Amino acid sequence: MQLSDVRSIFEAEGPFATVYLQAQPASPNAEQEVRLRWDSLRGELADAGAHDEALSALDSAILTENITAVQTEGRVLVANKDGLLLERDFDSTRDGGDRAVLGEPASLGDYVRQRARSVRALVAITDQEKAVLRREVFTSEEILATAPETRVEGSATETVNKPREGAEHHRRMQQRADEAAALNIRDITERVAKAASAWNPDIVVVAGEVQGRKRLLDELPADLKEIAREIGSGGGIPADSADEGAEQSLHEDLAALAREITLERTKEVTDRFNENKGNGQAVEGAEDILKAVRLGAVDTLLLRYDAEAPGEDKLLAEAASVDASVALVGTGVKENAAAILRYEAPTDQLS
Repeated sequence: MQLSDVRSIFEAEGPFATVYLQAQPASPNAEQEVRLRWDSLRGELADAGAHDEALSALDSAILTENITAVQTEGRVLVANKDGLLLERDFDSTRDGGDRAVLGEPASLGDYVRQRARSVRALVAITDQEKAVLRREVFTSEEILATAPETRVEGSATETVNKPREGAEHHRRMQQRADEAAALNIRDITERVAKAASAWNPDIVVVAGEVQGRKRLLDELPADLKEIAREIGSGGGIPADSADEGAEQSLHEDLAALAREITLERTKEVTDRFNENKGNGQAVEGAEDILKAVRLGAVDTLLLRYDAEAPGEDKLLAEAASVDASVALVGTGVKENAAAILRYEAPTDQLS
């Protein structure tokens, strides 16, 4: 994650009211439950001295008409006296539950961790005639964001269904079916490529009926093949014949894929950290990280997956000030924080 995405929050005037609402199962009493949860957090912020303008902005964001969505999706919000600075769905599944913090800088460590383990995906669910394209951001626990889906119809006029008999007439029919399927897949591939260019996904997920997804994977341009992942669920969705079970299976496969990608990313970052450490281009612990920031040397701030670093919010704010990124590291590091540097920095010479 590029910390430039939240740099404006860190640069705004504090104090900041940061609110995390844990995602909860839907219930008939969702509105009452959210109001009670927010009343408790609001009281904590008010007692701590939060500006009335910040509290009012949070009131408007949390107590919406679609309050059930706040309950089921969870939220992370940041506000100051100028109003709301951040509002995002938040998969808060840690034991800490709801919490509210007033202080400087904004308390974004948990939000940043979620972003670091999220996957930006273009999901293509296809058969040999049509496809559904979905732009989704998801983690191993839930879908964080989704855009309206796009339906793509192949332009072939012939059927893609092949006759079973082996006579010459039927062989010609089989050939026409193959040609129709190939034309449809080319049309679908063109739309996938166009959507990927606009969406810039981390991965392209190809799902759906076996023959359709195999053809699409073969037809993808080289740059998309490199980031393509195949999953076996989603059958029937393009043709509107899928049931809830197909959607649930697709959701589970995406969650498993998110876990796999998070582990791959963490290993890659950990290997890079170890290599840079051996070359003198990595530091550990808050003190040395802040010294490296002063030298403009921090390229990537590293946090442990589920362990907070002392002064973590200050580390994030300072790293954002030099346009660093943030990632998760899979090895033990001093004070649960480290940094990969842009170049070797003499942090030991700074007081």
